[in-house]
Amino acid sequence: MKALYKSGAHEGFELVDRPEPETGPADVKIKVFTTGICGTDLHIQSWDAWAAANINAPLIAGHEFYGEVVEIGEDVLDVKVGDKVSGEGHVVCGICRNCRAGRRQMCINTQSVGVQRDGAFAEYVVIPETNVWVHQGDSVTPELGAIFDPFGNAVHTALSFPLVGEDVLITGAGPIGLMAIAVARHAGARKIAITDVSAPRLELARNIGVDLAVDVSKMRVKEAQHELGMREGFDIGLEMSGHPTALPEMIDNMNHGGRIAMLGLPSQSIDINWGKVVTHMLTLKGIYGREMFETWYAMSAMLSSNAVLREHIASVITDRLPAAEWEQGFALARAGGGGKVVLDWTTI
Repeated sequence: MKALYKSGAHEGFELVDRPEPETGPADVKIKVFTTGICGTDLHIQSWDAWAAANINAPLIAGHEFYGEVVEIGEDVLDVKVGDKVSGEGHVVCGICRNCRAGRRQMCINTQSVGVQRDGAFAEYVVIPETNVWVHQGDSVTPELGAIFDPFGNAVHTALSFPLVGEDVLITGAGPIGLMAIAVARHAGARKIAITDVSAPRLELARNIGVDLAVDVSKMRVKEAQHELGMREGFDIGLEMSGHPTALPEMIDNMNHGGRIAMLGLPSQSIDINWGKVVTHMLTLKGIYGREMFETWYAMSAMLSSNAVLREHIASVITDRLPAAEWEQGFALARAGGGGKVVLDWTTI
């Protein structure tokens, strides 16, 4: 099969022929139709310090995908050949304290698809049946199915706190931040503001229906509050950027008792005014991945019941390329000027 292969501890990928993965007794083999390019994949491609510390090379990367089941192991119970599926990328141990308590997203022994085990930048991928998500009906296209993983990040983050009637600040208009706009609106938010410095991404946010898209190179969040007619601070903060100035400015503009969900991974230490966190009684919650599998049920339910939401999530995909043009796809994703980049593995 063709696959994007990281042959060792160095920069780059190679599109090469690799053996098809073998299907274990409890595994499912999937013919990959589409894959999304994630920030994690960019780290692996450039082989930065994070990749060097976390990646088991040689490796086939890729963890955002949609495809069709072509083979099942003898112990597989529910998934069937022909099912159209995406996959939860965190493979858990099932026996640690959190797994046994039903908190699989907190497994201390997690192995990630495309990070510690071979992933989906290939014509075939194998994952455990317990990680397979079967799409019901026809509301999920191959492109939409390819971004279920990051959509899950947006859903997990946005639904961490009740949103009905609340004023929401999202920092970072990357693909996950953009999807969080649609989720927050679906969940009943009153006013939604998003910040970034990319004009194309802020325009995407406006098209999705954000109340105010803030270019923080020209306007501060405090000014945005006045423009929205807000008398007090934001009730809910969704930090999606990881930028060192985003969280401190968010904290400065939260209402007393405000709640912040943090998905963005900082690349450096952030100086926080902890006195304000204490005296304003703020809640900060770290988010990693998706709740397994409550987030997946929420994603499918929202997409199947709300055509406008489905259209807005799909609009986050701005570039679709054949897998053979992966270098251009990675360049587009790294430039950070648009939305999600999807590779088509049926045209390789």
